[in-house]
Amino acid sequence: MTESERPIRRRSRSRRRRRARLRRALLGALVVGSLLLATGGWIGFRGWQARAHLLNAAGLARELSAQVVGGDSDRALRTLAALQEQAGAARAATTDPSWRLGRHTPIAGDDLDAVRQIAIAIDDLARQAFPTLLRTDLTSLVPSGGRLDLARLTAVSAELTQVHESVQRTRRDLAAVPADRLVSQIRQALTDLRAEIDRLASLTTAADQGARLLPPLLGANGPRKYLLVSQNLAELRATGGMFGAYAMIEAENGKVKMGKQGSSASFGLFTPGLKVPAEIRALWTDLPGIYPADVNLSPHFPTAAKLYREMFRRKTGTTVDGVLAVDPVVLSYLLKATGPVLVPGGVPLASEKVVQTLLNDSYQRLDVKQQDEFFAASAAAVFDAFFKKNVNSKVLLSAFDRAITERRILFWSARPEEQRTFGDSRMAGTLPEQDTVPTVGVFLNDGSGAKLGYYLRPTANLTVGECRPDGRRELRLRVTLRSTAPKSGLSKSVLGLGLAGDPYTARTLVSIFSPAGGAVLEARLDGVETALGSGTERRRQVATASVDVGPGAERALEVTVLTAKTGVGQAELWLTPTASPWTTQVHSAPSCDQ
Repeated sequence: MTESERPIRRRSRSRRRRRARLRRALLGALVVGSLLLATGGWIGFRGWQARAHLLNAAGLARELSAQVVGGDSDRALRTLAALQEQAGAARAATTDPSWRLGRHTPIAGDDLDAVRQIAIAIDDLARQAFPTLLRTDLTSLVPSGGRLDLARLTAVSAELTQVHESVQRTRRDLAAVPADRLVSQIRQALTDLRAEIDRLASLTTAADQGARLLPPLLGANGPRKYLLVSQNLAELRATGGMFGAYAMIEAENGKVKMGKQGSSASFGLFTPGLKVPAEIRALWTDLPGIYPADVNLSPHFPTAAKLYREMFRRKTGTTVDGVLAVDPVVLSYLLKATGPVLVPGGVPLASEKVVQTLLNDSYQRLDVKQQDEFFAASAAAVFDAFFKKNVNSKVLLSAFDRAITERRILFWSARPEEQRTFGDSRMAGTLPEQDTVPTVGVFLNDGSGAKLGYYLRPTANLTVGECRPDGRRELRLRVTLRSTAPKSGLSKSVLGLGLAGDPYTARTLVSIFSPAGGAVLEARLDGVETALGSGTERRRQVATASVDVGPGAERALEVTVLTAKTGVGQAELWLTPTASPWTTQVHSAPSCDQ
């Protein structure tokens, strides 16, 4: 071989080696690609299976909820068995080796992991929480013959605690799943499941707390006395309505009876007034400490309860152990379980008509003294039916759940260790100083001295807006108030003081509470910039606008609100409970780091 041929042969061998390496690389890539495609296809098939099972499980869970509420235990057990089968199949479809491999891929990994966590959550609830809940004798939470069986209630407490712990564990696991990089369908499924489990957690929290707290609250360790106050939604206050009629409730060893009844009007005025927290005094002057009807101008129920308890003590010499507030809408829910009741004098109270009867009809046909007597007699009649009738426990518990969710049942204990147990729950009515999700409060106080709140139809729309460079988010709030009041024909009791000028015009003080650590930026009433009263309460900026709504008219208040530093795209509303439910909508947005 000549010298000139050697380089040519070396290049030829080099080309052959490169071609061989390329063939091996291509073959390897083909094998790996085929494996990935096969795995991806298998994951896709398993994903399709998981989706089908999860959809079936969701439908079964809704059926189970309806059957539990309806007291259909036999069908509920069959539905639970089917739910466990579907949830278990969904879990199995997301735990095989190919799925585990897919969870570590850079593109689809987060989505596959999230689907797996959703499947695990539903399966855990189906196998751990729901069976115990179905076995639990919930009738222990319902009085019979005027008494609650405290021994049975104590026995049930351990089971409810087990359910509560299971739900909370699932809730924590789902909260740890990062949602920012998920595809929209899976992110929405995760968001929906979190919302459902949050609701379930609130129920199990209330049941767990109730089972543990009811024995001491109902006199297991000695007699107790409470004030039951009715919030009159015809004259709005931030927590619901003006504290009107009251009744003393006495409890000992599980037996409950109603004692003295009366009206807040009988207290008169307090001069000098009671001491009011500085932040509330800056917003409402000394009114909450002077007038019993104004103790709840603030939405923070513990403040109102403490003031009312002290007013009652000064007027009667009796110190109570706590304050329980309800409204006529609560009575309408309870009457679904008890059936209609008769008030002395032959007036029937039925679920469908009790709100109209108490908040409108009574003012049209009775004078002030007769109204107070009628309200007290109505409360006593429903109370007796609740404690003495044989009621459907499932329907009754559903009524309590709805009322607590809507913040229509509020309770404050004068014993700090008991009050701490309630924490920031809805039933405690505590305005929290920190938010897990930015929460905007819209609270209504009557400013016309009338009973026109019955005719108001409120709506609220909250939209999560832009992410700002400083880490905060803008929220856009639109509140509308529409009046269905007639232009004539209302009694003097309804029209009251007529402080808005026209006695048929409802003047409402609308207070907007920013999220904790946030601010209220600006407000426009019917498109025109409007003046706002301002202050702070419990780390929230408060802005108040006076809104006059004539009969048949509608006014719109638009407010821009700022959160504290947050990346989340969700927000929540906290609203004054009204005679007609609010129409609400919250528009979320992607998180700021998406």
